[in-house]
Amino acid sequence: MTNRAAAPKIPEDETGDPHIEIGGMRIDILEGAFSYYIRSLDAVVSRDLDRRMADLEVAKGKGKITTLFLVDDYPGVRPSQIADVLMRDRPATGRIIDRLVAAGDIRRETSTEDQRAQALYITDKGHALAEKVRGIIRAQEAEFFDFIAPEDRDQFMQMLKRVYLNMRAKWD
Repeated sequence: MTNRAAAPKIPEDETGDPHIEIGGMRIDILEGAFSYYIRSLDAVVSRDLDRRMADLEVAKGKGKITTLFLVDDYPGVRPSQIADVLMRDRPATGRIIDRLVAAGDIRRETSTEDQRAQALYITDKGHALAEKVRGIIRAQEAEFFDFIAPEDRDQFMQMLKRVYLNMRAKWD
């Protein structure tokens, strides 16, 4: 195990399970609920990422960063494909796309394969933004999650990916 400076001592019960008490209060059944920790972690990680990207139009809200990356990585991607990745309905995805188009980060074109469909493309401004955001995310991963020992990161990431894929299967 790596020696970590400033790592807080986390109280544990007799089985070694972390003891959750906040401001002298227990959190009832939530102490054993995955959903509580997932929502709490999402809120904290999102706030930190928004702070790091405060001057960028993709800060705050959900889906803009993923959309930006998908359009950057897959020229001509359709909004319906993005909606599928985001697990959102088409109107919600359309609003995200509208914001990125209005900001000049992506552009819409009519698909060459289907005149009824839109194809999305990154702009030079959007590509530069995507590169900047990738750097911010790399820094956040290294700094914000520094308490996860390097030898535990791969295993934790594998577990998160399995959870994600299983939740997607339930969503579909």
